[in-house]
Amino acid sequence: MPQNNYEYFLLMPQIIIGVGIVLSVLIEISTKKSEQILPWFSIAMFFATAFYSVFNINQNFVLFGGMIEVGGKPAIFNFIFNIGAALVVLSSIDYLKKYGTYFGEYYILIQSAVLGMMVMSGAKDILMIFMGLELMSICFYVLAGINRKKLSANEASMKYFLLGAFATGFVVYGIALIYGATGTTSIQNLVENFVGYSSNIIFILGMILFLIGFSFKIAAVPFHMWVPDVYQGSATTVTSLMSTTGKAAAFSVLIIILSAVFSFNAPNVFSPYFATISALSMLFGSIVAISQNNLKRMLAYSSIAHAGYMAIGLAAGNVFSVAGIIFYLAAYTFMNIGAFTVISIVEGENDSRTDLNSFAGLNAKSPVLAATMALFMFALAGIPPLAGFFGKYYVFIAAIQSKLTWLAILGVLSSVISVYFYIRVVVFMYFKDATEDFKINISPYSLAAVVTTALLILVFGILPDTLMNVITSVLK
Repeated sequence: MPQNNYEYFLLMPQIIIGVGIVLSVLIEISTKKSEQILPWFSIAMFFATAFYSVFNINQNFVLFGGMIEVGGKPAIFNFIFNIGAALVVLSSIDYLKKYGTYFGEYYILIQSAVLGMMVMSGAKDILMIFMGLELMSICFYVLAGINRKKLSANEASMKYFLLGAFATGFVVYGIALIYGATGTTSIQNLVENFVGYSSNIIFILGMILFLIGFSFKIAAVPFHMWVPDVYQGSATTVTSLMSTTGKAAAFSVLIIILSAVFSFNAPNVFSPYFATISALSMLFGSIVAISQNNLKRMLAYSSIAHAGYMAIGLAAGNVFSVAGIIFYLAAYTFMNIGAFTVISIVEGENDSRTDLNSFAGLNAKSPVLAATMALFMFALAGIPPLAGFFGKYYVFIAAIQSKLTWLAILGVLSSVISVYFYIRVVVFMYFKDATEDFKINISPYSLAAVVTTALLILVFGILPDTLMNVITSVLK
């Protein structure tokens, strides 16, 4: 518990975003120049929050009577959420004009979603998890259908809302059973007494329902059915946010709720559950992605496969596997945001030019876009020495340490399958002649986002220990 008021300054990341949301609303209603002001205001706010979190990473405290944690793991997740959101906003500035919509609420909703993610990753009470989850989810439902005139966006929003609400029902029922069995919503209490509670069938049932609810959020098989249609129908920049930072927030909760296993060596009674959804997700995502010609849909199935790779770490249940998951989430966030940003640049009006044929001969039209897209594809495939390779390497090693060698082998097999559909994009860009004649207008802001993500992937790939050492230092 904090001993003086100085430690409340450690809550500054949440305060910055909260105050920023209020100021953004005031900017939106008070000036007609909000379209120019809000994106840059949002980017400045996200960067300030990200770097404040990193600089105070070792100041680890639990505030408000055991409700929310600051510093440590939450600080790393805050960095991932905020840098990811800043890059998405940067790529949205000119994309929104092409997409045929501008609402000031777009940026305010992204800010609110990030605040929800930060509350989730720092939660020390199950009710805080639920508050953060709802704040993030409601913003995503609206963002998916931000352009009311597009039928595909309306469909994506409705499907996401219905299945998201269904998943939330599992979470709430799980929380009710956990509280009924233990008489507490404190995660610290649940962690410390996990072994004793494990003999209570009501507690285990509540935990399983809770985990199923979050399996929807991470898009793991068989709770993945909303992903392809929602990713394809939403605005490309919104999809990049949902598929990366949203997934990272859900994994942060799973790490928190299973911290008895990771930190206190409690028996991992949920290992069979995570091993099953991991195996199904990896194979299903990789195999179905092969037949996809729409790149957004292909990356949706790829996202399911990557959820499976990360779930290997949850099945392994050791401290090294948690570090591996967090590293993987950081790498995946930047790989996917980069890939979706390139798609948003090539994309034409009315959701055109998002299929594979539109990328044929891209190297002749824009060598920079082709080179960076190839880099993202190689990284997602897990080809060394890029960040995606080390993300997989760490979770596979953790699985072998926990005697889940079969799961690591399955992961390698799935990675080999996935190489086909990632390399196919590179083949089209460099070795196929263009079938469509169109001019690519590259926004300097979107290009900056693409180059930044590419550099981060190279840095994390060439110097993986720099990030891994920071992660392991806060897990001790």
